[in-house]
Amino acid sequence: MENAKHMVTPMSTTCYLDRDETGQSIDIKKYRGMIRSLLYLSASRPGIMFSVCMCARYQANPKESHLSVVKRIMRYLLGTINRGLWYPKNSSYNSVGYLTLILLDAKLIEKVLVALVISLVVL
Repeated sequence: MENAKHMVTPMSTTCYLDRDETGQSIDIKKYRGMIRSLLYLSASRPGIMFSVCMCARYQANPKESHLSVVKRIMRYLLGTINRGLWYPKNSSYNSVGYLTLILLDAKLIEKVLVALVISLVVL
């Protein structure tokens, strides 16, 4: 991977991922391990979250086409090593979140608020 060509974006704009029923199957454990590592990394690199989640959908039956997208994400990360979020250990970091609930129905609003309160209590 050190000699791989660096990518400008984590996923091609023309890329369309689907089940790819006719594609060549790959090792499931290897693919899941790569996805697991990328999901862990997405905590400090939110720009890859969409691409990684698109690839994570196909963990049950990964094909070569899915693996090529995962490799592209990794090549993107190689080219952008100096980017990312940094959370200092002893800093007074305050997170602020905004939520718009205008178009949601009452039951969904209740579920979202309960989830939000639970997540704030955990922090």
